[in-house]
Amino acid sequence: MTIHIGAAPGDIAETVLLPGDPYRAKWAAETFLDDARLVNEVRGMLGYTGTWNGHPVTIQGSGMGMPSLSIYTNELIRNFGAKTLIRIGSCGGMLAKVNIRDVIIAMTATTVGSPSDSIMREVNFAPCADWGLLHAAAHAAEILDVGVHVGGIYSSDTFYDERADLNEQMVRHNILGVEMEAAELYTLAARYDARALAVLTVSDHLQTGEAVPSDERERSFGDMVEIALKAAFA
Repeated sequence: MTIHIGAAPGDIAETVLLPGDPYRAKWAAETFLDDARLVNEVRGMLGYTGTWNGHPVTIQGSGMGMPSLSIYTNELIRNFGAKTLIRIGSCGGMLAKVNIRDVIIAMTATTVGSPSDSIMREVNFAPCADWGLLHAAAHAAEILDVGVHVGGIYSSDTFYDERADLNEQMVRHNILGVEMEAAELYTLAARYDARALAVLTVSDHLQTGEAVPSDERERSFGDMVEIALKAAFA
């Protein structure tokens, strides 16, 4: 048990999926895991552990933004022994070739700043995914009838962003989409010698203004969860 995770020793699997929304953690656990049981509900941040094809898996909500993600990732790795952490969440599409409901597998995660800045100081660390997970996820995505993109994303702690010029530069440099957590996840995984990946569903688009209706999101997010699970145990 830690400050933010009320799980007992042995309750957390070495493989953890990290949706931002705790209710998405509940949905994913009930949909994809066998014998899923609630192992954490501290501060309403739900976490479940069960099995997928016989493999132990924990699905733990991480909250919104890199500071919240950093808390849960630190505790999962340092206190519970998590070895593979895959963010599953939504993102905003940035490039014209990226469509609503497409899946983005994030190879790198650019950011203006993260909770790790105080450690890196003047160094511009380059957060990137684990190659084995990335390769396995790309292979798993090939067999699904869904648009898939592999490349760089942008992690921002500012949801209501008023920096149009910054978004223009992201597009100019072929950033596929924007979300709020992956850069810190990748940095922490590198620090603690863990494996990390972000598999994201495009729920809205910054260029077109399109968005997936709320009642259709769970169905659209299923491909993302399936890709993450297959990558984790490839």
